[in-house]
Amino acid sequence: MLNGLTTRLGNALGGLAMAGKKNPWGGGNGAGGDDAPKGDKPDKGDGPRNPWLPGGGSGGNNGNRRPSNIEDIFKNRGPEGPRRGGPGGPNLRFPELPGGRSWAPILVVGGLLLWWAVTGLHIVEPREKAIVKFLGSYTETLDPGFHIRLPAPLETVEIEDVEGVRAVNIPGGSAEKLILTGDQNLVDLSYIVRWRIKSLQEFKFELAEPEETVNEVAEAAMRASVAEKTLDETFTGQGRAEIQQSVRQRMQETLDGYKAGIQVVGVEIAKADPPGKVVEAFRDVSVAEQNADRARNQAQGYAQQTIAQAEGEAEAFDKVYEQYRLAPGVTRQRLYYETMERVLSQTDKTVVEADGVTSYLPLPEVRRRSTPPPPTAQTGGQ
Repeated sequence: MLNGLTTRLGNALGGLAMAGKKNPWGGGNGAGGDDAPKGDKPDKGDGPRNPWLPGGGSGGNNGNRRPSNIEDIFKNRGPEGPRRGGPGGPNLRFPELPGGRSWAPILVVGGLLLWWAVTGLHIVEPREKAIVKFLGSYTETLDPGFHIRLPAPLETVEIEDVEGVRAVNIPGGSAEKLILTGDQNLVDLSYIVRWRIKSLQEFKFELAEPEETVNEVAEAAMRASVAEKTLDETFTGQGRAEIQQSVRQRMQETLDGYKAGIQVVGVEIAKADPPGKVVEAFRDVSVAEQNADRARNQAQGYAQQTIAQAEGEAEAFDKVYEQYRLAPGVTRQRLYYETMERVLSQTDKTVVEADGVTSYLPLPEVRRRSTPPPPTAQTGGQ
């Protein structure tokens, strides 16, 4: 529509300018125009009207003639013809109801129903519960299911997951958390605390920041529990288990005293290391302790072996003594023979018998002489 009117207007104005004609809307080059034939010049105020203005082209003279502009064209004409209404634009009105009634009550009621449907209907999942507040004050706790409440801001409903276990890492990230042990040493501990909501009403209204409270209570309980253990105990499995159980009990007692509505599910020590600045020295000490343990174990093994040997010899002596008490002479002779056999078996011997036998027979010397000497190595210069 806009392009068609613009094209038509441009063509008309261009044609008039080229033909030297007077402007058909009364503008022209002067009041009455010099090019009009004499006697045919229209009177002042007469002349063609704007055909696109209301009443244009009727030929009447109503004294409201003026040059038209493009804004008047588009303001007073649309796709369906001339527009009706005052200078401010068209009059848009809803269709009238039977009997001339107003749409306002229907619109108000519809808006209220829509607002109530959005803010007053609530679905609570099986693992959740909801808190209902009337003008900011607690009224009741909703169980899982579909509930119809008053719309906001009269009643507000806050839904929370009460079955899910929440975990918090202390300290967060890669920060170092140094805790003093019972033997005045520092240990770098990181641990995980798992908890869930036990009472939604207490969780919402008793503490301003329940999650921050859990962190602070966990840190206090961990420091108190580690202070009861030595540094070595914090590194062993049994010592860690005792610390975790102690922290859990301390936290639960403190949170119950606060009426926080929180149940501590468990505490897990993720890391227990010496401080980063002394970790090399700590490793040296650990190696020295391991070497000392190994030497101590070797000494204990040797002591146990020696004691077992001594106990065996004492038991054998007791048995010999029992036999000696039964037959002293025979036992003495047997002990003499056994002793001589044990002694003489390790020394050179000379046997001397009756008359007619050389008194000395150097048997060991004869044995040595009969054995050929070992070959000697020859040097390169000989």
